[in-house]
Amino acid sequence: MSTAILERLKTLEIQSPDTPLKDSLLLGFDTETTGTYAGKDAIVSASLVLRDPQTGYAGDTVAEWIIAPGIPMNPLASKVNGFTDDFLEAHGADQKTAILEITGTIVQAQLKNIPLLAYNAPFDVDMLNGDLRRIGRAPIVTEINDADTDNFLTGTQRELMVADPLVIDRAVSKRSGRRTLTDTTYYYGVQPHGSFHDATADTVAAVDLIEPICAAYPQAGVITVAGLITGKDLIKQLKGKDLGSRLLLSINMFKSSEDIFLDNFTKNDIENRLNISITKVGTSGDDLIKAILNKDYVGYESFLAYEPDEEVI
Repeated sequence: MSTAILERLKTLEIQSPDTPLKDSLLLGFDTETTGTYAGKDAIVSASLVLRDPQTGYAGDTVAEWIIAPGIPMNPLASKVNGFTDDFLEAHGADQKTAILEITGTIVQAQLKNIPLLAYNAPFDVDMLNGDLRRIGRAPIVTEINDADTDNFLTGTQRELMVADPLVIDRAVSKRSGRRTLTDTTYYYGVQPHGSFHDATADTVAAVDLIEPICAAYPQAGVITVAGLITGKDLIKQLKGKDLGSRLLLSINMFKSSEDIFLDNFTKNDIENRLNISITKVGTSGDDLIKAILNKDYVGYESFLAYEPDEEVI
C-alpha cells in the first residue's frame, strides 16, 4: 500500500525544475517479475521509496507490494528472486488494485516534479506499462498527462521524468567493468540495506547511489530535474510536429558545458532527426523571453555579451 507516500506527497510543494539532482526529492522504484518480457511477463513484487536528500535513508517513506500476477513464474526468474507460484497465489494482492496503486503514486510524484529513480529504468517502466496494458489502462506517461489538468488546458505534454543511476554512471565515470546494481554499489561504496533482488533493498541501493556519484563527479550533481529529459524523449515527443523555425531548449537539458544530452544524443543528432535548429537558452524566465523576442539570439554562450534592442524591452 502507498498510503504513507501519498499522504507525504500532499504536504510537499511542487519541486522546481531547476533543482539539482543532488538536492532533489526522488521516488525510487524497483520490481521483481515473472520473467524479462514486458507484456508477456508481469510484476510480482514492487517497491517505491520517497527520499529527501536532507534526511537520507532514515527519513525514507516506503511502500511495498506482493502481487498475484495470474501467470506462472519463469523457473529462471524464480531462482533469482525467490518467488514461487504457490507463494504468490497465497500472499499476492489483486493485480489490478496493486498496479493502479503503484501507478497512482508515481503520477502524483511526477506532478510534484519528483523524478522516478530506477536502476536500468527502461526494464521497470516497460514492465509497469505491460501490466497497465494487461488491466486495460494506458501507459504511465499517458496516465500522468491525463492527471495533469494544467497541461491539459495549455496543450503541452509531459514526459516521464526518470533518473537512472546506470545511465548517469555511464555518462560521467567512463569506467570499465560490469555495471550491475551489485557491481555499481560496490564501486561507489554503497552498503546495501538487505539482499539484492529484494525490490525494497534494490530500490534503496539505487537511490543511495546518487549521493556518491554526485560527490565523485560534480557534473552529475548539477543535472537538474529538467535535465533528466533525454534526447530520445524529445525525438519521441516532437517528431512530425510543426516546430517553427527553431527549437529553444534550456541549458539544463545538456551535460555541463557540452552539446550532449544525458542519454548521449547530441544537439546535432536532435537537429538532424527533427530537421530544426536548436538554440540553447539560459534557465531564467528573462533568458527565455529574450530568446523568443530576439531573432538574432543565437545561443546561451553568446547571451552574457548580448544586449537586446531598446524597442524590444
